[in-house]
Formats: sequence, C-alpha cells, structure tokens
Amino acid sequence: MRRWHAWRRPPRLGGDRRAALAGALVVALLGTASCTGTAASGPATAGSPPASTSASAAPTGSAAAASPGSPAAAPAQVPDTLRFTGTTLTGAAFDAAQLAGRPVVLWFWAPWCATCASQAWTVAEVAPQYRDTVPIIGVAGLGEQKAMKEFVTEFDLTGTPQLDDRKGTLWRRFKVTEQSIFVIIDRNGKVVHQGFLDGEALTARVAALAGA
Repeated sequence: MRRWHAWRRPPRLGGDRRAALAGALVVALLGTASCTGTAASGPATAGSPPASTSASAAPTGSAAAASPGSPAAAPAQVPDTLRFTGTTLTGAAFDAAQLAGRPVVLWFWAPWCATCASQAWTVAEVAPQYRDTVPIIGVAGLGEQKAMKEFVTEFDLTGTPQLDDRKGTLWRRFKVTEQSIFVIIDRNGKVVHQGFLDGEALTARVAALAGA
C-alpha cells in the first residue's frame, strides 16, 4: 500500500530574520559589483574587454572616430603635368600640386606680344569667375620682369596667378616655342589642348570644363 508523504510548508521567517537576510544579499551584490568594475555601465557581454581597455582600443584619428555620414575626403593624386613649382611676379611661392583634381589652364604669354594683350582682357574677365573650378595660371616669359609687371597692371591681371618664367623652365617643360599659347589640362592631368585660342574660344572651353 502506497503512502503519500504529507507536503510540509517551510517555516515562515520572522520579520527580523527577513530583514537581516535581505540586508546580507544587498551587501553581497554590492561587493560583487565593486570587484568587476562594471556597475556603472551594466554587465559586460561575453568575451568583451574590460571598460578600462576598450576606450583606448580605437586609434586616434582613425576613420572609426569620424562622425557618421561625413567620411574624410581622400586627397587628389597629383599627375605628372602638375608636378612643378615656381614663383609669381609678386614673389610668392607657387606649387601646381594644389591644383590636382581640377581642370587647369596655363597661359604662356610675353609682355611685348600684341596677341597676348588682346587675350589678356578675356583672361582678366573669365579667370575670377572660374577661380575655384578651372584655375587659369599665367606663365610669363621672353621678357624683362619690369615689363611683365607693367603688363599685369595694365590689363588688370593681379587677381590671377602670374608666374615669372624668365628662365623659360616651364616653357621648355611644356614644349612651348611661341606665344600666345594655352595649355589645357583636364581633371585627370591629361593635356587636352595646346595652342592658340581667341577670347570667345577660351571662354567656351573654360565654361565647358567647369560644367564637366
């Protein structure tokens, strides 16, 4: 004959014993949290490094540190055609590498050239409009510096960089043998035109390059 053992409820704890037990549990939990160092940030996930080391894991200035949606733009590669430096007629240093990534127009002129004088008015008008999109850089040669500066002043070209190339370094580099010559370099560094352009043709070329 089976016997069912009577189920007995465990004895109820008195109020003092319940309070003491609760207090002991709180003390134990606080002690555990203070040992792990994660009480302020919640429990660490499995396999994650402690908070004190994860903050220094990301290198300073890394792409991960950039704000979302605003990646740093990669610098444009400098083509061989723009790997040259010079000095402007005002004495400022000039580095063509700063023009990389944009179409560029080089204007080779001489201060005594009548054709250059007729083109100067167009350059003075067009260059400021496209300064940021299609820079026009003058390259003065075959003359004296004083005459070059007077040419720039007379035709109001002071707002456009004018390089002093009395030694002919850039003229030889681009194989320019006469004036007035325009050398047009596209945004990839390829020479797409080298030769004469009248004012109307120059304006159309520059406008097309700016919209490309």
